[in-house]
Amino acid sequence: MADPTGGIGPPLRVLVVEDDPITAEAHAAYVERVDGFRTAGVAHTGHEAIRMLRDAREGRSAPFDLILLDVNLPDTTGIELCRSLRAAGIETDVIAVTAVRDAAVVRSAVSLGIVQYLIKPFGFAAFAEKLTAYRDYHARVGTAVVTDQQEVDASFAALRTSSGGDLPKGLTRETLDRVRAAVRAAPSGAVSATELAGALDLSRVTARRYLEHLADTGVVERASRYGAPGRPEVEYRLR
Repeated sequence: MADPTGGIGPPLRVLVVEDDPITAEAHAAYVERVDGFRTAGVAHTGHEAIRMLRDAREGRSAPFDLILLDVNLPDTTGIELCRSLRAAGIETDVIAVTAVRDAAVVRSAVSLGIVQYLIKPFGFAAFAEKLTAYRDYHARVGTAVVTDQQEVDASFAALRTSSGGDLPKGLTRETLDRVRAAVRAAPSGAVSATELAGALDLSRVTARRYLEHLADTGVVERASRYGAPGRPEVEYRLR
C-alpha cells in the first residue's frame, strides 16, 4: 500500500472553497486521492471560508496548510477573499481554481502570492500534478532556514514543475507518485534504476522509464555514480 503521506510526514490539510456543492464534493474527493493531502474542510462562500480560517488561526480548530479557492463565489471573488485574508494576517497558501482566463485576474493572483492557478475544466491528472508540485515546494520551504540560492531556486522550481499533462504510454500516475516518493525518501538522496526497481518491485527497465520521465520533465536530475568496477551507474535525485 502506498504511503498516504507521500513519505514526507503528516498530510497537508486542505480547505476547499467552492460554491457549487457537486464541484466542491468532486474537488474534496480529488484531494483525498493525492498522496500527502487530506480534505480538512469545505466552504461554499467567502464568509464561511474566512470564519473557518480565523477559527484555525485563533486555535479553535486545527490550522489549514492550503486553500483550494474558486475565484467566483456568491458573496465575493477569490481575489477579494485573498486580499481580505492577507490584510487579516492569514498567510495560508492558495491554489486558485477557476474558469476565468482574464489576464488581469491572473496578475492579481500572482501579486497576492497565489502559488498555483488551475483552469477549469480539468481532469484528475492535471489536478494531481498541481498538488504534487505544491507538495514538493512545501517540503522544501518547510524548514526554518533556506541554505543558499540553489535551495531557493529549487523551491520555486518545484512549483513550476509539470509532467506535461498526459503521461507517456505505459506509465501510470499512481506508480509515478510512488517513484517520486521513493526518490525523496532515499537515504542518500538519490537512487539508481536498480535500487528503485528493488524498492518498488518493478523491473529495472520500467524503473528507468519512470526515472527518465521525471528527469525529462525537470523533477529529478541525473548524475553519474562512481565507485563500482565497470561503467558508472546513473543515479537520480530530486531537484
